[in-house]
Amino acid sequence: MVFHPSPPKTSGLPAFLLNLSLSCALGCSRALGPVGADAGADTGAGADTGADAGAGADAGADAGATAACPGGMVLVDGDYCTQLELVCKDSWYAKWNDKTICNEFETPSKCVGSRIKKRFCIDTYEYPNKKGQRPRVGFNFVQAQRLCAAEGKRVCTETEWTMACEGPAYKPYPYGYVRAPKTCNGDRPYIEPAVVGHDSKGRPFLAFASKDPAVAEAETERLWQGVESGSQPECVSDYGVWDMPGNADELASSETWEPVSRFDNVTTGGPWLYGVRNQCRPKIYTHNEGFAYYYLSTRCCAEPGGLPTDPRSPKQIKRRDKWRP
Repeated sequence: MVFHPSPPKTSGLPAFLLNLSLSCALGCSRALGPVGADAGADTGAGADTGADAGAGADAGADAGATAACPGGMVLVDGDYCTQLELVCKDSWYAKWNDKTICNEFETPSKCVGSRIKKRFCIDTYEYPNKKGQRPRVGFNFVQAQRLCAAEGKRVCTETEWTMACEGPAYKPYPYGYVRAPKTCNGDRPYIEPAVVGHDSKGRPFLAFASKDPAVAEAETERLWQGVESGSQPECVSDYGVWDMPGNADELASSETWEPVSRFDNVTTGGPWLYGVRNQCRPKIYTHNEGFAYYYLSTRCCAEPGGLPTDPRSPKQIKRRDKWRP
């Protein structure tokens, strides 16, 4: 993405530091990367999705099965743009998160890369894809893959997620070009996670990742600032997919290779916190497959027309990894 920010505005910013420490209680399958709501690169997959026919904001909200997709899923069919030119008219800098936040982009977006045809089914809502329920949070990428595979689906790829969010017009936000954090549950104040101990190297054990279910559930409830799936009537993309940026952050499968992305997964959309990306295209590539957090969920995709869906990520397929349910 070609991004041209205006000079940052830093007056009136909160002084607190967004310092999210990772407890790898669920196990890390690779070396641990930097942690944070927005820590890491925003550059990403250079080719791989589609957007052409807009299903509309009402499509898929309570959609039943169609010839292309099963119930609860939306068909996305069109062209993914590998590189967008987005010109920011007004921005400010979230110094505690080292992130430039754009308040308004010039219209329209301009595709300056290749257009890649894609056609896939995507869950209407964040996992477990149930309107009126909270998104489930607190699991890692390996667990997300198993949750989707149990439904005959797979974790969406990063470009599928981006395409479903941007719509056929490649909008930076699913609702348009002007940032509206209340439309898609953003800009909530940061709540410091409780620490219940440290390991031999001084790294914290976080209460929400406790092995004691009562401790973990109580802390997750204390930290929760999300909303129920489908409760934000304007937070819908032109393809009919709900709650993409803001609310819960989401795991997706990486299609970006080293040195930008070492791992099989990315995080996308951004959580409900103040001063994070909450935009369709930016991705975080620094969290490994064992990363789980109190605001982190996922979304499942599948092949259309009843075709078999491989539950593995693109990188796992490339490496010829065996599926381990």
